[in-house]
Amino acid sequence: MKSRGKDMKTKDGKLPFCAMGVSSVIHPKNPHVPTIHFNYRYFEIEEADGNKQWWFGGGTDLTPTYLNQNDVVHFHQTLKEACDKHNPGFYPKFKKWCDDYFFIKHRGERRGVGGIFFDDLDSASRDELFQFVNSCAKAVVPCYIPIVTKHKNDSFSPEEKLWQQLRRGRYVEFNLVYDRGTKFGLATPGSRIESILMSLPLTARWEYMHIPPPDSREAEILKVLREPQDWVH
Repeated sequence: MKSRGKDMKTKDGKLPFCAMGVSSVIHPKNPHVPTIHFNYRYFEIEEADGNKQWWFGGGTDLTPTYLNQNDVVHFHQTLKEACDKHNPGFYPKFKKWCDDYFFIKHRGERRGVGGIFFDDLDSASRDELFQFVNSCAKAVVPCYIPIVTKHKNDSFSPEEKLWQQLRRGRYVEFNLVYDRGTKFGLATPGSRIESILMSLPLTARWEYMHIPPPDSREAEILKVLREPQDWVH
């Protein structure tokens, strides 16, 4: 059997494993407050000879309905500071990984404005990497809550709410078609299906061949989703 690109020695055709983590998604009602998703996890596999292989994975990403440059810069800067405490190469590497991973191929656009994402992380000691993941998890509140506080009372129109629902349709498409975590959960015997699908928004919408007007705020966010930017340096 092969896992993570390495040969695994199974015991009686089985590969015992343990997996643990924390995962959360927030889909606000107000279209001016972006959706956030974060997930941090640890996997351990025991081979037939008793050898154990382990790795960390996870990330935090932001999915706004409308683009607010200051909000996105704050989000990325906070994550970069958490990464830089451990390795200055982590943020640029995991930022690109996030942009590449959350790509909706059939739409030619990203799910959101990114963040950080990594998997198969075992390049340092387990304690060192746990401390890194811990820093990333602790960055979730400071990278997101100030944005919520800033926009939670913003007024919005029915048209803005409609655009939010269309964007959430894209969120559904990615999670059901491409997301590895969803696929892994659904393929695991005895898994709680509702827990796996909790990442989906409560409501979403699709409209045939919907194209926003040029130079609109809706077109602005689409441009960023099609052409990822470097938000911090």
